[in-house]
Amino acid sequence: MILEKFKLDSKVALVTGSNQGIGQSYALALAEAGADIIGVSYVDDFEETKKLIAGTGRKFKSYVSDFSNRASLYDFIKNVNSDFPKIDILVNNAGTILRSPISEHPDEYWDKVIEINLSAQFILTREIGKKMLQHGYGKIVFIASLLSFQGGILVPGYASSKGGIKQLTMAFANEWASKGITVNAIAPGYIATDNTKALREDPVRNKAILDRIPQGRWGTPEDLMGTVVFLCSDASNYLNGSVVTVDGGWMGR
Repeated sequence: MILEKFKLDSKVALVTGSNQGIGQSYALALAEAGADIIGVSYVDDFEETKKLIAGTGRKFKSYVSDFSNRASLYDFIKNVNSDFPKIDILVNNAGTILRSPISEHPDEYWDKVIEINLSAQFILTREIGKKMLQHGYGKIVFIASLLSFQGGILVPGYASSKGGIKQLTMAFANEWASKGITVNAIAPGYIATDNTKALREDPVRNKAILDRIPQGRWGTPEDLMGTVVFLCSDASNYLNGSVVTVDGGWMGR
C-alpha cells in the first residue's frame, strides 16, 4: 500500500531550528508521520514545539547550540551522537539572514551567514551521516531557497550560502546515494515567517513578489509539511540529489 511508504514509525529525526516557524512545522509533520524528534536551536524556547510533538504521541528532546560557533556545534554533535546511537533523518533547517546593500555589506554579516547556513550544515551532515553510513540507511534534507537559483537583493551572504546548499546537496548525494542514503533539498518560496517580515512590510517589494507568484499568496510553513514527509520517507527512495521547489509556481513564471 502506497500510504505505508510515507509512515515514519520507529524513526528518529533531527530537525535543526525547530523551535519556531518552518522548522517547527517540519518537526510536527515528521512526528505526525510517526517519528520521534530531536530539536536544536540557539535559544532554549522549545515549549510550543514540545507541546505540539507531545500531542502526536511521539517523543521529543531538545538541545541548545550556536551554529555560528564551531565549538558549540561540535559539543552538540558529541552530545546528540552519545544520546542517540541511531539517527535516521536529518533536516538541516537552521539558518539566518542579514540584509545590507552589497557595497556596505560588512565582513561580520558575511561570515556569520556563511558559517550558520553553509559551513555548519556541512559539518553536521558529515558527522551525523557517518553513523547513517554505518547503518546503511539515512534520509537527509537540506533547506535551499529560491536564492539557490537567483541572486536576490541586499542578501549576498544568504544567496551565496543557499547556492552552496544546492551544490552541497548534490555533492553528498553523489557519494552516499549508493550507500542507502538519500540527500535532497527543499527550496521554499516566499513563506510568511520572521525571516520575511521585512519584505512583507515593504509595500513595493510585497506587491512585486505577489505579482510574480501564480498562486497569488505568500506560502505558510504548513505548505511545506507534505514535502518534508515525502523526502524523509521510503516513498522517495529513488530521489537523490534533487532540489524540490515549493513556491506557488514562482520558478515557473
